[in-house]
This record gives sequence, structure tokens and C-alpha cells, in this order.
Amino acid sequence: MLTFTLRRLLLAIPTLLLISLVIFLLVDLAPGSPASEIPLTVPPEVRAKILEALGVNEPVHVRYLLWLKQFFWVEPLNGFDAIFGTNYAEGMQRIISYQSRSPVFPLIGERLPQTLTVIGTAYLVGVLIALPIGIYSAYKQYSLFDQFGTMFAMIGFSVPTFFTGTLFIIIFAVGLGWFPTKYDTTLTVTDWESFLKQLRQMAMPVMVLGLANAAAISRYMRSSMLENMGQDYVRTARAKGLDERTVILKHVLRNSLIPVVTVIALGIPSIFGGAIITENLFGVNGIGSALIQAIRGNDLPMVQTLAFIFAILIVMFNLIADLLYGMLDPRIRYD
Repeated sequence: MLTFTLRRLLLAIPTLLLISLVIFLLVDLAPGSPASEIPLTVPPEVRAKILEALGVNEPVHVRYLLWLKQFFWVEPLNGFDAIFGTNYAEGMQRIISYQSRSPVFPLIGERLPQTLTVIGTAYLVGVLIALPIGIYSAYKQYSLFDQFGTMFAMIGFSVPTFFTGTLFIIIFAVGLGWFPTKYDTTLTVTDWESFLKQLRQMAMPVMVLGLANAAAISRYMRSSMLENMGQDYVRTARAKGLDERTVILKHVLRNSLIPVVTVIALGIPSIFGGAIITENLFGVNGIGSALIQAIRGNDLPMVQTLAFIFAILIVMFNLIADLLYGMLDPRIRYD
């Protein structure tokens, strides 16, 4: 497995370089310029100095190589300096946001906890709901429970989150008054009362995203379980006298989790990328809302950095999913 992991990591390097080039060119060549964000009252010579400081007057290949250097070398060095109190990155040019005129990575770091708290909890809730539904729906195929599970999945697939989010606000916030309509990003959990307030404001966005995630994962789980329940090894296990619970949970479930692990692992990067629609709907000051603000303000460094971070996470969790296959199925060997 070590050889396989090293080989995949080496393969990931040119893959990420190609992705970084595509992201940089797509964002850089898109309509819009940082010059449009500079007020017209600014004198031309000052405007020229601002653009020069932002580095937008350099050729495309120079700006791309500088961005790679900043992403993989300068920003990690600044993080190392912040943790250990050193000054290795002192004087190095960082990735600067066009909107705030401040480094991009600290801005992302400020918003990341909000996204991880809300979106991460929603994803975990979705997985915990989906797996039991998928397993029991497959075991009780065509039963009333299976019909309800299918209906739940179809609703989750077909109804967009902006509709369910708006519906939840109308019913639970405006109508019943159970939850606040907007997420308070300034709330700090210090005692039991503030903790309960945090749970109340997280409830609606978590429910909206959790149900959407559960709909997809439950269908994958059910389909994979049904495929494996008809295999020869399952009939052999039953013929040996094993009880049905052992057959389902020990033999069928373990092999059925292989495709589901891929779906779950590739969905984890969306936690860090944020849920753009849901975050804006409920006022969560996370990565998704930061991306929308950056697109609206032609903040190219912020858009490029967020998109590339998301690509790195997808590649990384794809590798993690491949490694988990060997743990779930002993027949899979990498070396």
C-alpha cells in the first residue's frame, strides 16, 4: 500500500499543476478587472501604482508562476511564522485580495470555522441518516419503509436547497418562531445558554443540507446493498447457519460500503468549499459567501485560491477513498 500511495502522490503533482493552470487562465481571462474597483476620483498615476503593486501588469506566465510560488511556498512559510514566531517569510509578496487589499489566506481562515461548523455538521447528519435508511430499504425491498425511503430520496434529489431553505424559514422561523431567520456569525459559545443559541441557529441550514446529502447517499447505499445481497458468498453464509443480522451487517454491508465510501469521500471537499446557496440564504459568513462576494467584486486572487484549494481537497480525498477500499475488501491489493 505504501508503494501505491507514493505512486498516487507523485501522479497528483502534474495533475494539480494542470488544474492550477486551467483555473488560473479561466479566472484571469474572464471579463472584469481590478481596475474597475478603483474609484474614478483616484489620479491616473496613483491608479497605475496600485495596479503595479497588485502585479496585474505582468505577463500571464509571470503572474501564474508567481501565484504558484505564493500558494505553495510563501503562504505556508507565513503560516509557519505565525505558529512558531519566526520570520522566514518576512518581506515576501503574498496573495493579496483585490477587495480588502489584505492577504487571502487569513481571510479564508476567518471564514473557515463557520463553514466547517455548519456544513460539516450537516454532512455528518446526512451520512448518519442515509446509511441506516439505505441498509434497511435494501433489506426490506419494496416494503412500506422502502417506498417512503424512495419518496424521501426523490424529494431530496428534485427539490433545490434554495426552495427547501426558504420553505424552512417560512415554516419554522416566521410561522412557528422556533429558529432565527439569520445566522449570527458574531456569536461566541461561552456557556450553556450560548451553546443552545448556537444549536438553534444551526438547525435550519443543517437540516436543509443534511436532507439533501442524505437523499443521494441513501440511494447509493440501497443500490449497493441490493447488488451484494444476491451474491454467492451471501447464500453461502446463510447456508452455514449464520443469523441474518450477521450476514447483513458483517458480510453484505462491508462490501457494499466500497462505492458509498467514494461518494462520501468525494463529498467531503464540499464541506470546506461551503454551500454557496445555503450560506447566502441563511447569512452564514462562510467560504461559500466569500466566493460569491469575490466573484461579484472581480477579486481574482480570492476566486483562484478558493477554486484551487477545492481541487486539492478533491484529489486528496479521492486518494483516501482508494486507500479505504483495501481496508473494506481484503481482496483488493495495491502492492
